[in-house]
Amino acid sequence: MKKCPLFSICGGCRYDFTAQNYRTEKIKKLDGWKLSAEPFWTAPGARRRADFCFSGGNFGFYERGTKNIIRVDMCPNLLPEINAILPKLSTLPWVGTGSALVTVCDNGIDLAINSDVPYFTREFKESVSKLPLIRVTWNGDIVTQTIMPKISFAGHTVDYPPNAFLQPTGISENAMREFVASHIEPDTRVADLFCGLGNFTFVTNADGFDVAGTGIKRDLFKNPLSVKMLNTYDVVIMDPPRAGALAQTKLIAESNVKKVIYVSCNPVTLRRDAKILTNAGYKITTTAAFDQFVGSDHWEIAVVFER
Repeated sequence: MKKCPLFSICGGCRYDFTAQNYRTEKIKKLDGWKLSAEPFWTAPGARRRADFCFSGGNFGFYERGTKNIIRVDMCPNLLPEINAILPKLSTLPWVGTGSALVTVCDNGIDLAINSDVPYFTREFKESVSKLPLIRVTWNGDIVTQTIMPKISFAGHTVDYPPNAFLQPTGISENAMREFVASHIEPDTRVADLFCGLGNFTFVTNADGFDVAGTGIKRDLFKNPLSVKMLNTYDVVIMDPPRAGALAQTKLIAESNVKKVIYVSCNPVTLRRDAKILTNAGYKITTTAAFDQFVGSDHWEIAVVFER
């Protein structure tokens, strides 16, 4: 394929990931971060989850620069399992306006719908029940379910809640997990903050903390780990949302934590929080970048701070 057939039509991608100059153009978006090695490039066609939209009975992606919805029967950036079901999803009796998150789990496909219409119709339930989906939810309520969706992290399997955070591709998720694990020594006390379902938690034998997921339930924005708690750990892993981890970073700066491994999808908040850490005496020892948002101008950046 020399050109994505949807590029410049749908609003999903900033760059044509099939173009010869894709990597050259994408790397310009690293915002000045000096990498310790070549970026990790995720191959197109590996994306295991995608957010679609629906309105007025139409289902698909937004047309670039508009709120018009274009039907998508095949996206070359998605796994074949998703592409195989897209034509059938487009013909469902959609009502209202909302989003539909399609996720390929270890044991099948999950569909999580968020709509401005509170309730799904009987017609919708009957239609969607005929599709090869292991679970369908509408505003969090189960429409149909044959088995609990599962996700594995380095051999550790967990339940996948509707709309839970998950890295877009398994291959980039594995690469980030291997990077983090490679910077943690054996018998190290580790806290995994904003741990989600546990991508870094299990492989590092860490204590996980997050508002949702498999770790200790804690809202780290409103109630970050205290300096006293932080001082019980040698290493802190953080993979916060795009808002960053300002409150938690300030407390880490006051703690005795020796190493911080910060994974971020937002270079702006990462730079803000990095300045707090470096002003507190931490030094950046390793920086890595992962092109897991293939086609977009977003990077996942991982930075190791030590003191």
